Amino acid sequence: MSISNADFVIAWKNVLEQCQLKPGEQVAILTSDDSNMQIVECARIATGLLGGVLTMINLPAINGDKALSRDKSGYVGKTPLAFNTAALAGLKAADLVIDTMQLLFSHEQEEILKTGTRMLLAVEPPETMLRMIPSPEAKNKVIAANKYMEPAKEMTVTSKAGTDFRCSLGQYPVLLQYGLADEPGRWDHWPSCMIARWPDEGSAEGVIVIDEGDILLPFKRYAADKVILTIEKGFVTKIEGGWTAEYMKSFMDSFNDPDAYAMAHVGWGLESRASWTTLGLYDREAALSMDARCFEGNFLFSTGPNTEAGGSRDTPCHMDIPLRGCSLSLDGVPMTKDGVVVHD
Repeated sequence: MSISNADFVIAWKNVLEQCQLKPGEQVAILTSDDSNMQIVECARIATGLLGGVLTMINLPAINGDKALSRDKSGYVGKTPLAFNTAALAGLKAADLVIDTMQLLFSHEQEEILKTGTRMLLAVEPPETMLRMIPSPEAKNKVIAANKYMEPAKEMTVTSKAGTDFRCSLGQYPVLLQYGLADEPGRWDHWPSCMIARWPDEGSAEGVIVIDEGDILLPFKRYAADKVILTIEKGFVTKIEGGWTAEYMKSFMDSFNDPDAYAMAHVGWGLESRASWTTLGLYDREAALSMDARCFEGNFLFSTGPNTEAGGSRDTPCHMDIPLRGCSLSLDGVPMTKDGVVVHD
């Protein structure tokens, strides 16, 4: 069911206030031709109501000749900012950037954040955003989880489906997502409520089993059958199973890039308002599927780039795969058990 502009403006005003937007601050809304215009217009109105000084920056779409679909999460990290120095300078000069184009995993996003600019990604359907408005309670969940994640040296994950995975932690920073760009240089995504970290290089080992009904992104499909991934020295070295395994491998092979098979961030979802079932209720091109990434108790692992964490892998192939029913521990302390969050 669609939502009214009035309700969405109120939600945007709420979120921008939580992002510490003050009168007189410079706000840039970044758009492309395929941006959701209800998001853009309601963000623009809310910015004005709070006294922000607004700049609209529209950039052309690119990568259409390279990507296998129109889904921006299917080909990441390459943006028109790479050759538009005027737009990049404008975004660096802003106090807050509202990104409706999706700069995620790009070098330009990191350049902008290093200037102290806050950045909020907003590309999910407005209905999803309204259902999962960022809140102090959600932020506190992520901060509480980080009390375990920040000092952790090892993550282990098991499941009744057969997952038996481990990796070392500490080389890369923690990714805390709670939907608010509320500190200088902070990036976040509305909606979000999750925590993750990139394994130390070469440390990821074991087996990850994608069970029937688990979710594969950016395909935005439920696995039709089991997929067994063998992880060695930080890379997926085998993808075994039936039709789903063949589909996944063919997609990753199409990039002709060994880094597509690298293990990327690993963590768990904390959003009680998210559900793994919503994937079947939205058009695939309408949503980035943050419900799948954030639903409470999932084990979310990814493959591909690590530039967001300061690494050097900038492959455009990025997969996020949330699993149900996993038990995840940090240094032997359980965080989830059979897909249920158990830490404080």
